[in-house]
Amino acid sequence: MIDKVYMIPNPLASGEGVEINPEICNGCNQCVEVCRTGMLVPNPEKRKPPIVLYPEECWYGGCCVAECPLPGAIKMKFPLNQRIVVVWKRKDSGEHFRLGMLNPPPPNTRPPVG
Repeated sequence: MIDKVYMIPNPLASGEGVEINPEICNGCNQCVEVCRTGMLVPNPEKRKPPIVLYPEECWYGGCCVAECPLPGAIKMKFPLNQRIVVVWKRKDSGEHFRLGMLNPPPPNTRPPVG
């Protein structure tokens, strides 16, 4: 019998799932434990970031990012069609605003012209 088992990652598909920063990640593997799809696998080398084995299996739930104790060690890479950002600019002041921002400006209460 063969004593070794090999895991071979799939070639990168259009969706990557997550991006792990090896300078910040300490290899605690908490993201591997909470990943619902099993796309992350512990690295065989101690204190190394986990391996993204099946990136196309990601559900983009973000539990791995939320569970990570080190901010910036792992981040979601949403597909292009899910990266919707609504930004608007006020003509008189030039301020930029976006949906979901902290302390948004008060709503416009003026009636429409016309």
